[in-house]
Order: sequence, then structure tokens, then C-alpha cells
Amino acid sequence: MYNYKEKIKNYFSDTCSLLRILVIWLVAGTVIGAVVGVTGVAFHYSVDVLTEVREKHRWIIFLLPIGGILIAYLYSKAGMEKDKGTNAVILAIRENEELPFRTSVLIFVSTVITHFLGGSSGREGAALQIGGSMAASAGRKLKLGEKERKILVMCGMSACFSALFGTPVTAAIFSIEVISVGIMHYSAVIPCVISAITAFEISTFFGVEPTSFSVMSVPELSQITVIKVIPFSIVCGLVGRFFCFVIHRIKHILAGYIENRYIRVIVGSCIVIAMTLVIGDQTYNGAGGAVISGCFSERQAFYMWAVKLLFTAVTLGCGFKGGEIIPAFFVGASFGSFASEFFGINFSFGAGLGLIAVFCGATNCPIASLLMSIELFGVEAIPYFALICGISYLISGDTGLYGEQKIMYSRKMPEFINKTLNDKKTVK
Repeated sequence: MYNYKEKIKNYFSDTCSLLRILVIWLVAGTVIGAVVGVTGVAFHYSVDVLTEVREKHRWIIFLLPIGGILIAYLYSKAGMEKDKGTNAVILAIRENEELPFRTSVLIFVSTVITHFLGGSSGREGAALQIGGSMAASAGRKLKLGEKERKILVMCGMSACFSALFGTPVTAAIFSIEVISVGIMHYSAVIPCVISAITAFEISTFFGVEPTSFSVMSVPELSQITVIKVIPFSIVCGLVGRFFCFVIHRIKHILAGYIENRYIRVIVGSCIVIAMTLVIGDQTYNGAGGAVISGCFSERQAFYMWAVKLLFTAVTLGCGFKGGEIIPAFFVGASFGSFASEFFGINFSFGAGLGLIAVFCGATNCPIASLLMSIELFGVEAIPYFALICGISYLISGDTGLYGEQKIMYSRKMPEFINKTLNDKKTVK
């Protein structure tokens, strides 16, 4: 006989359990978002204020070797000479490796030093490490279980990314997708979204402007334009692949030839200073946000993307800190702005396509890339951005910025491969 009372009892018990989990993650996401959001705001203004100081006093760049030595010393003193950067955050979630609180302090200070003295880097690497390590520390203090701590780390990543970029939806999904591409932990969606929204609101309250760009001309959806976008997407995907190759290769070359970290950072600093003097200005130092914005208002020179890539690869390869995403924006937008007209595409629209394509190819996060295109440019060109994300993800191959990132399913076929980018062999 069918037991209605037992079924109703189980139904209400299950519902109460789910509501309890919902409340817990809403509270946890809000708290993490608030704490990390405030830290993200402090980080944003620290970088911005000191960057303005450097731009007014161009001679500060000659202090770059001293800053590099200081960064190397700080990491050595903290016992983190073999720091894995953003890969450490990925491993903390996937392999439950410890992510110490000092990571957030070190990356905060070292990234500020890098930007202040003229190194070419971004902020997202710092954001993911700051948010992730702060949340991991909170999880340990609260004595949460292994699975709960993993979700909390993703919340921290989402919060700091959102506070700096002003893209809460992208921040939440990126923090989930970047860990294991092909499998997303949907259980982390609610806490990550609420954490990202909270951090976004806090950053907005303190006057941090959300990242956004204005494309001058978006073509109507047509077969002719799609035919133009396809080959352009392939080329941009190859640029994204080349971006990752150069970043990793120069790092390996510098580490291979110069084992001493202090000498390595001095040599790298001198190279950056020399390149800056040859260029004659500091267009390629720092993050380069002004140049990225300029890509949407006028066509850029053919060499700009390559020069920025070289500046960033040397800066990060010799031991300075920060991230690769904003430089990837620079490379993608400047390349797209220049190259798009060869494909019959408006340069401003091409800059947007290029920015998203290189970001997607470098991070292997097509869903987050599509969401970022919406938050940065609006919904008008969604079909084109969806197309370029798909093509860029395919063309980028088994490359990416984060070697510990795991690709769960083949990008070629519906086949389970369970492979990290560092793996030489595929695990079936």
C-alpha cells in the first residue's frame, strides 16, 4: 500500500534540508563577498593611485629592479619560492591542496609593486589568489568540511574578480568553469553568484567603475557577416594560442638560463626598461587599460599586440606578479582592431571580437567568455560572440594560461579525456 504520510514527511524533510543549505550559502556568499569585496576595492585603488604616480614621474620605472628584488625576497622569506600562482588556487579546489592566507598578502603587495614600477601585467591573477586564499583561510578557521571549503574558495575567487572587473555573472561562472572545463559544480552557483553580486555592489559603492567598452558599429545578423567572422575567429584563436605559448616559453627560457631568482628578476627588469626606452613612452607598461579603450575608437597599429605580449611575457617570466587577463584583453583588442578590416569587419567590432576570442583561447572558458561579452558589450552581438568563443576554444588546442586546469571532455569530440594541460598523456 502506498504510504502517503511517509512520502509527505520525506518531501517536507527534503525541502527543509534544501532551504537550510540555501540559507547557509546565501549567508556565506554574502559574508565572503563583503570581506573580499572590500579587499578588492583596496587593491584596485592601490594599483590605480600608484600607477598615476608613476605616469606623472616616469623615472620611477628605473626602480623596477629594486622592486623585483623585493618581491623575490618577500616570497623567499615567506617560504613560497615555488609559488604556483593561480594554479595553486585551482589545485586548492580540485586536489584540496592548502592555500595559505599569506598568499593573499604577498600577491596584493607584489602586484601593486609591479604596477607601480612599470611592469606589464594584469590584476585577475592577483584577484583569484587574493579571494581564493582569504576564503580558504576562513574555511579552515570555521573547520568546514573539504567540499564546503572548495565552494568557499570559488566564492572568494568570484568576489575579488567581480570587485575588480565589475562583471559579477562572468566572475561567478569563470570561477567555477576554470577549474574543470566540461564539468561545472552547479552546487557552487548560488554562493558564487551572491558573493560576486555582493562584491560588485561594494565596489560600486566605493566608486570603482565597472569594466565596459562601447563598440561603434555592430552589424545585423546575416550569413555574409557570419562568413566573414569565421576566418577572423580562426586567426584570433591562433593569436590566443600564441599568447599562451609566448608567456610560458619566455618564463621557461628565463628560468632555464638564470637559476638565481634575484639575478633573473634584475635581468628581466633591465629588459623591460630597455624596451620602454626604445619605444619612447610607457604605453606598454602597467595594465594598458587606456589603450584597450582606444581600440574601439580608432584602428590600432599592426605591431601593438605583439609588443604588449613581449612586455608581459618578460615581466611575468622574470618574477613579477599580477595576471595575464588584462594583457590578453590588450592583445586581443589591438590585434582585432588592426586585423578585422582585412576580413571586411569594422575595426571597433573587430576589437570586441578579438578581445573575447583571445580571452577564451587563453582561459579555455567559453561559457564565461560569452557571458563576459554580454557584460562588456551588451546583448546585440551575442550570436557573433557565441561563434567566436566556440571557434577560439577549438583552435586554441591543449594550451592555456593555467597548467593545472583540467579539461574533462575533448574539444574535438564528445569524448571524456580527464586531462590537465600539464599532462603529456590523456587519461581515459
